Amino acid sequence: MDLNLIKKLIKIVNTTDNITDLEVEEEGLRVKIGKNLHSNQIESHQFMTPANVAMQQVPAAAQAPAPEEKKDEEKADNVHEIKSPIVGTFYRAPAPDSDAYVQVGDSVSSGAVLCIVEAMKLMNEIESDASGKIVKILVENGKPVEYNQPLFLIQTS
Repeated sequence: MDLNLIKKLIKIVNTTDNITDLEVEEEGLRVKIGKNLHSNQIESHQFMTPANVAMQQVPAAAQAPAPEEKKDEEKADNVHEIKSPIVGTFYRAPAPDSDAYVQVGDSVSSGAVLCIVEAMKLMNEIESDASGKIVKILVENGKPVEYNQPLFLIQTS
């Protein structure tokens, strides 16, 4: 199944009010996409691999900062969130023995690579869409991330 097709399906589900769940199966690979209509409800998603081995993804709600923390961060002036464009595994460095792309306190420019999100054995470089200083890294290395989950907080000038 093509990664671009999955991205398009996610976009369709997110932008359409009438569609809340979508399931597609192709050549033994099944992808299920769903909207969380109630933000306080935690769901678990299962993805089937071609070998029919189920892997459970940790819900984004379990990884997100506590509501009090998030409110404090949002109150800060000029703070921009970098969000994951896809579901996958978050990596801070290009290889296990390499240095991380960025650290807290680093200045980054728009277009700079911040991390990698691995999805279906493809390494997707996530670039900054704003210039500024990294104030917080919201995900631990090697942890699963959901679509549109905040990864970094950047203080813009």
